Amino acid sequence: MSMKEILVTGHEGFIGSLLVKLLMEKGYGVTGLDTNFFNSDCELFHEENEIKTINKDIRQISEADLQGIDAVCHLAALSNDPLGKLNPELTGDINFKASVRLAELCKKVGVSKFIYSSSCSLYGKAGDDALTEEAVFNPITAYAKSKVMTEEHVLPMGDEEFCVTALRNATAYGISSKLRLDLVVNNLVGWALVTGEIKILSDGTPWRPIVHAEDIARAFIAVIEAPKERVNQQAFNVGIDSENFRIKEIAEAVAEMVPHCDIVITGEHGSDSRSYRVDFGKIKNQLPEFKPAWNLRKGIHQIHENYLRYKMNDEKFNGRYFTRLKQIRYLLNAGKISNELFWR
Repeated sequence: MSMKEILVTGHEGFIGSLLVKLLMEKGYGVTGLDTNFFNSDCELFHEENEIKTINKDIRQISEADLQGIDAVCHLAALSNDPLGKLNPELTGDINFKASVRLAELCKKVGVSKFIYSSSCSLYGKAGDDALTEEAVFNPITAYAKSKVMTEEHVLPMGDEEFCVTALRNATAYGISSKLRLDLVVNNLVGWALVTGEIKILSDGTPWRPIVHAEDIARAFIAVIEAPKERVNQQAFNVGIDSENFRIKEIAEAVAEMVPHCDIVITGEHGSDSRSYRVDFGKIKNQLPEFKPAWNLRKGIHQIHENYLRYKMNDEKFNGRYFTRLKQIRYLLNAGKISNELFWR
């Protein structure tokens, strides 16, 4: 394999930190770009990654930052629906406009592959049928809308010189040094361990496809290593067919594996109507390099073990460190970042 230099935007994030580790293990040169909202405060454990880093907001990236880069794995974004509601316009600026500008700069300076971290949430409220990549978009949130708009702008930019791929990730879960507790599996295991109750804020019937964060990282590497003609201008749902679950099925699996806990269905979140099942046949057939290693039960076991090891407690579980919206609110309220989310 020729040594390539890969730029990972959002390399300090939940998935980005795992991707950096896997890329380094495979011998790639890695550069990371991150604005560092989720700094050492937000680490579950410390991991030394000696890579070249660019400490910069994705909105401020320049051509110079992209010199010598062969492929860009673009994960930097305001990373979920509650964060999108904080300021929908900013979600548009950061998740959509900055992503399109980044793709344009990549094309201009001769980066050969641009791999965009999209999301299955762009399918929105979709009922019980398993959706392929051809399904109609039904984005409900600012976050999901930003993913749709970015795909619609960047995928057509692909040509013989510039390969563009969108990875529509299922809902991530699992352990990473930059843990997120605002993800359904991680959250339910946390509830079970810290309170003895697994709280489901919906009625438990919505569908969610789930995928381990490390397997999302594997999908990025599969695209880096695949021939261009197989991945150019393509979108792939990232996940495994057998890993589509109703929320209450995830809760039941957690209850089986975490001792002394009960399931409580509150039904209070009527506002979140997202429910979608997703078909993952395309990535399996067209990208055989993608070999997921995780499933729900194995993931719950990993999360539970690590929560015990790192002494997950009420303060950590309900604090700002592992919930993206709470950390951003803290930085805003402390005057560390501006209302536009630039460092002061």
